[in-house]
Amino acid sequence: MISKIKDLIITNMGEQAIVRLEEEHLQPVLVIRVDDLVETAFLLRDTEGYYFDFLSNISAVDYFPEQRFGVVYHLASIPYQTQLTLKVEMENDRQLDNLPEIPSVSTVWRTADWHEREAFDLMGIFFTGHPDLRRILLPDDWQGYPLRKDYEDADTYHGIAIK
Repeated sequence: MISKIKDLIITNMGEQAIVRLEEEHLQPVLVIRVDDLVETAFLLRDTEGYYFDFLSNISAVDYFPEQRFGVVYHLASIPYQTQLTLKVEMENDRQLDNLPEIPSVSTVWRTADWHEREAFDLMGIFFTGHPDLRRILLPDDWQGYPLRKDYEDADTYHGIAIK
């Protein structure tokens, strides 16, 4: 199935859309370019015979100590009973005033709204075009992104010890 999906993307978007295929995992992972994410998502959702209509999860990945982050999309086609894992990766200098950016897929799958907010809140991935990108679990004035591998826990929050 993964080779058919790869061919579909290449046919419709060109070979440059696919960065690589990772087949060493439990489920194959198709790594695509950040710039092709939204178009690929619409293609996979709307193409007869594939119809990946369900986004079950979005996971953010920190490749520390590298200057690189990833976002993994777990997709399912309910009518065809198939699953697909897509991944995009981006380079970033890890500075809190320069977050890694990726386009939002909330226009493709509505459930992405909440998943992207969680990845923003905990990992500091900025989803351009998101309709309401703000923290979802932590207070609005929280400093940093606690799931980053280089995150240092704060000693206090508004004068209250948190360790």
